[in-house]
Amino acid sequence: MTAAMQTGVETVIETRGLTKRYRGGQLAVDGLDLTVPAGSVFGFLGPNGSGKTTTIRMLMGLIDPTAGSATVLGRPMPRAVRTVLPQVGALIEGPALYGFLNGRDNLLRYDSADPSADPRTRGARVAAALDRVGLTSAAGKKAKAYSLGMKQRLGLAAALLRPRRLLVLDEPTNGLDPQGMREIRWLVRELAADGTTVFLSSHLLDEIEQVCTHAAVMAQGRLLTQGPVADLAAGARGRLAVVTPDTGDAARLLKELGVTGLSVEQDRVTGELPGADVELAELSAALVHGGVRVRGFGIERASLEDAFVALTGEGFDVAG
Repeated sequence: MTAAMQTGVETVIETRGLTKRYRGGQLAVDGLDLTVPAGSVFGFLGPNGSGKTTTIRMLMGLIDPTAGSATVLGRPMPRAVRTVLPQVGALIEGPALYGFLNGRDNLLRYDSADPSADPRTRGARVAAALDRVGLTSAAGKKAKAYSLGMKQRLGLAAALLRPRRLLVLDEPTNGLDPQGMREIRWLVRELAADGTTVFLSSHLLDEIEQVCTHAAVMAQGRLLTQGPVADLAAGARGRLAVVTPDTGDAARLLKELGVTGLSVEQDRVTGELPGADVELAELSAALVHGGVRVRGFGIERASLEDAFVALTGEGFDVAG
């Protein structure tokens, strides 16, 4: 009996000890135990090179694992690849488009390559997919003239030509400008609202925090933690924040009191508390006694970035 069956929670992806070692000895994925709940927007988070794409390629049956097992939609992979993949939409390492064809003709070609697709309803499927990703007005434009954001949306449209239980996206906002990022995030939320489980890999903490309900954190091929995004953030301690016009004196006193990682921005001083048993009231009293005019004092809500830094001792690209 799997862990998912024991808890009564339906899962769409489950791995146990999933491992990939390449020729030459490089260990890309090391004993991965992953559980992706049905209906979630699951963020697969980690720096570039942490094993995310290798994991996705194993889940999709593109490469074989060295050890361990993986099930997708309840079926073993890669053995059940012919049964599973028709129910999965995937955008891995960017969309493969024909630049000399327009958006509509690209989708017609994708659809015609599906042996189970009814050619009599092909036009309706393509029109619906274009509408879904907001490309109807650009359907007649050649793909080579599309912006990066439009190309990503066209790739998503190709993945959504048929109803999908699972959508797998590998770094879907890579290389996009802020507007393109917003478009893809909006689309992911829309798909999730309609009941599609979305598995989204990213190296952008902000992206995961904005759109995902659950997340797993990878580093150097190993899984560090997984669970609801709110729980991951709650597991990290927030930073002390002091609002004062006397930032210099406040930072000096806080450093003497053991507060580390101090940062000063305009009228705010933030830092890491020296231990769990530190009394906030004592810190506040010490600041006031030292002549610091305290206008605000408290612990800021921890973010996913705080959780990642606490887990790994390092940060990575948090733009987005």
